[in-house]
Amino acid sequence: MKKLNWFKQISNNGKLERRLSLGEYKRAVSWSKYLVSSGGEIKAKGEEDEEEEEEKEKEEGLEWSADMSQLFIGNKFATGRHSRVYRGVYKQKDVAIKLVSQPEEDGDLASMLERQFTSEVVLLFRLQHPNIITLIAACKKPPVFCIITEYLSGGSLRAYLHQQQPYSVPPNLVLKLALDIAWGMQYLHSQGILHRDLKSENLLLDEDMSVKVADFGISCLESQCGSAKGFTGTYRWMAPEMIKEKKHTKKIDVYSFAIVLWELITALTPFDDMTPEQAAFAVCQKNARPPLPESCPRAFGELIRRCWSGNPKKRPGFNEIVRILERYTTCVEKDPDFLTSYEPGDGSLLGCLGPRKSKTTTV
Repeated sequence: MKKLNWFKQISNNGKLERRLSLGEYKRAVSWSKYLVSSGGEIKAKGEEDEEEEEEKEKEEGLEWSADMSQLFIGNKFATGRHSRVYRGVYKQKDVAIKLVSQPEEDGDLASMLERQFTSEVVLLFRLQHPNIITLIAACKKPPVFCIITEYLSGGSLRAYLHQQQPYSVPPNLVLKLALDIAWGMQYLHSQGILHRDLKSENLLLDEDMSVKVADFGISCLESQCGSAKGFTGTYRWMAPEMIKEKKHTKKIDVYSFAIVLWELITALTPFDDMTPEQAAFAVCQKNARPPLPESCPRAFGELIRRCWSGNPKKRPGFNEIVRILERYTTCVEKDPDFLTSYEPGDGSLLGCLGPRKSKTTTV
C-alpha cells in the first residue's frame, strides 16, 4: 500500500494508533455505527420488484456495494452542505470517500438527498472515460450514504487556480486543461447526461495535471431533467435560463464551461465583487458576464463569447468545442506562440492545419 503522509500507521484491528480526542471519538462513533456493515443494495429503479431487480443486477454484474471492512478513512479535505469528503484507502488503493448524512429533522430534505445519492451512483456506474471521475464502490445505509471514487492528488482546479497569480496561467496550459474538460463533457453529453453544476470546484486534477469531471449529485439524464424549478446550483456558473428556472438543455453546461475557461485565463473568481444573488440578477437582467482581460488570447475570447451567449441556440455543442480546441492544439505543436499571435480571420489557423479533406461532422 502506498505510504500516505496524512495517514497514521494502522494497527491490526483497523484503528489509528494516534489517540483520539473526545470530540473525534464521538464523531468516529457516530459515523462508524453506519459503516460496520456492507450497507444495503443501491437500487436504480426504487424498491419495487426487489427480487426481480436483484436477479437483473446479478446477470449484469452490477457490483456497487462496498465492503466497508476494507475501507479506512483518513483526513477530511472537503465539506459540502450535507456531505463530507475524506481521503482514505479501500482495498489497498487511495480513494476519496464522500459521506452524505440525512438530517433527522427534515424528511423532505432527507428524501431529496437519498434521490441525489442514488442518481449520482447510477450515473457514475455507467460512465467510463479518462476525463470523468471513476466510481469504485458505494454504500447505502440510511441515514448515511457513502460514495467511494478514485483519489486525485492534485485537488480541485479551483484550489489550484487560487494558488496562482491573476492572469498568470500560461495559454498553452489553459488550452490543455480546457481540452481535458471539453473531452469529459463531450463524452458526458454523448451519454445523454447533463452535469448541471460544472465549475472549477468540481473539476479535479491528477498528478500529471489531467482534469477529470466530478460531483454528479445534481446531474440528470436530459430526457428526465424537466424544468429548473427548485433547482439548487451555483449562481456564479449558472446559465441564465437555469437561474430563471426555465426548461434547459445540454447548452447550460456549455455556458458553465465558458465561465470555467474564463477562470483558467484569469485565475479569479467570477463576479467576485458581487454576492451570488447579485451575480444571478446581473446575468439575467443585465446580460452581464465576467470581464475578459485585454491579455486574453483572441482564440479563447472568441470561444468564450460564443459559449456564454444569452441565447442557448447560439452556443456551440461540445463536439464543436472539442474540434476547435484540438485544432488549436495542432497549431500550438507547430508554433508554440500560436495562441498569443492568432487573430481570427488572418488565415494562421488554416495555415498551420494545412489542407484538410472536407467531411460532414455532427455538432
